[in-house]
Amino acid sequence: MITSSIRQRIIGKGRGAIFAPLDFLDIGSRASVDQALSRLADQGVIRRLTRGLYDYPRKSARLGLLSPSADDIAKAIARKDNQVLQPSPAMAANQLGLSTQVPSKPIYMTDGPTRTKTVGRQVIQFRNASSKTLVGAGQKTGTVFQALRYVGKNRVDSRVVDTLARNLDSKDRALLAKQSRYVPAWMHPVVQQIVARN
Repeated sequence: MITSSIRQRIIGKGRGAIFAPLDFLDIGSRASVDQALSRLADQGVIRRLTRGLYDYPRKSARLGLLSPSADDIAKAIARKDNQVLQPSPAMAANQLGLSTQVPSKPIYMTDGPTRTKTVGRQVIQFRNASSKTLVGAGQKTGTVFQALRYVGKNRVDSRVVDTLARNLDSKDRALLAKQSRYVPAWMHPVVQQIVARN
């Protein structure tokens, strides 16, 4: 039965997982997947976040069901719409420890249309961006390029280089060097310094 197969896969992903009907089209037709998800939502197994997006909510003894993070929601929306996703420069700088400022609204760069999605209390902005801005999207390297945009050409110092280097393993560094040919020229020497750090 489709519902029990979908239920098993959802539970296998663990609490906090977010998914769309597309994630289950190998199990059944779109109509039967939609029906199964609707049934599981009615049973309280999963929660409908917005049209076509569900989660298997994390639970807290004190707070009850917890909201998913904006990052997880944004990734699920991008996957559902088959788009690439890159955090905004300010978010990237915060994620990598270069800035303590948490942006009030999560903003993501994407190859899709500019739009705002409201999921529960989360308001997430997607901004259409050029392919240059999306280099490394979905990878640690993309976040590094975005963080460098936030810091800016004239404010990169050894602390910035050290902090970014600490976030990368040797595979990430090799990828960073390879992808750097698609980013603004001022970043090239910075990337060389990051890659050279042990």
